[in-house]
Amino acid sequence: MEQIEWSDFEKVQILAGTIVEAESFPEARKPAYKLKVDLGPVWGIKKSSAQLTKLYSREELVGKQVICVVNFKPRQIGPFISEVLTSGFILGDEVVLAVPERAVPNGTRLA
Repeated sequence: MEQIEWSDFEKVQILAGTIVEAESFPEARKPAYKLKVDLGPVWGIKKSSAQLTKLYSREELVGKQVICVVNFKPRQIGPFISEVLTSGFILGDEVVLAVPERAVPNGTRLA
């Protein structure tokens, strides 16, 4: 695996945010949800598509704090534009969300 410099890591904006809305996404090729994530006063609410349907219901996602990459280019997923990457750990065909160990203000940057 290629090693990177600290300056490479600093380019990635990884922030805490809270899921404020989770909808079904039947048009997605793989089962997914359409999320709205509150990333604080600077970034606001952003949209994200996330393949979380195997382990999480829509209801349990709302209010959950997550870790998002906010400075990728938006990605077209079917009829939906995903603006941020909601991060998680891939275990076969399941995704386990990456979450802060305790609550932090939305928009707090991972260092």
